[in-house]
Amino acid sequence: MKLVVVLFFFLFIFQACQKENQFSPIPEIRLLVFNQIVGQDLKDSSGELKIGFTDGDGDMGLLPEDTLPPYQVQGNFYYNFVVKYFEKQQGNWIEINTLPNGNPLINSARIPNITPSGQRKTLEGEISISLFTNNPFSTFDTIRYECFIYDRALNKSNIIQTNEIVIKK
Repeated sequence: MKLVVVLFFFLFIFQACQKENQFSPIPEIRLLVFNQIVGQDLKDSSGELKIGFTDGDGDMGLLPEDTLPPYQVQGNFYYNFVVKYFEKQQGNWIEINTLPNGNPLINSARIPNITPSGQRKTLEGEISISLFTNNPFSTFDTIRYECFIYDRALNKSNIIQTNEIVIKK
C-alpha cells in the first residue's frame, strides 16, 4: 500500500512539473479539412473551411468595437481571418477579388476576441468558416482558397491553401 501511495505521489509531482505547450507569439495555422456542400439543385454551392491554429501569447480576435486604426473598416487589418479565392483559368491560378459589378468579393472574417483570462495565454484551437464555391459569374470550375490570420499585434500567420476544388456547376 505504501508503494502505491509513493508511486501516486511521484506521478502527481511529475504531472505538475510538466511544461505547458510552448507556442510562438506569431500565430500558426494548418488546414484541417475543406468540405463541399451540395445545394438543393445538386450543384456545389458552398463549402466549410476548417483550420487549426496556435498562438503563444493569446492575443487572438477582435471586439466588435475594434474599428479604429489599424482595424478600421477599409483598412488592411479589419479582417483578421483573411481568405482569398482563386480560379484556375487556362492552367493559371487567378485571384478573384471583385465581382463583375465592381463590388469587392469578400470571403474574409473577423475572429472574435478569444484571449483566455488568467496567466496562461497560449491558445490552440479550430476555426471554421462557410464560403461560397460556385461563382455564378464564372464558367471556370476549379478553385482553391488561400488563408492566413492576424493577431492583435498584427503578427501574420503562415499562409495555407486548399487543394484544387472541382465545382459541379
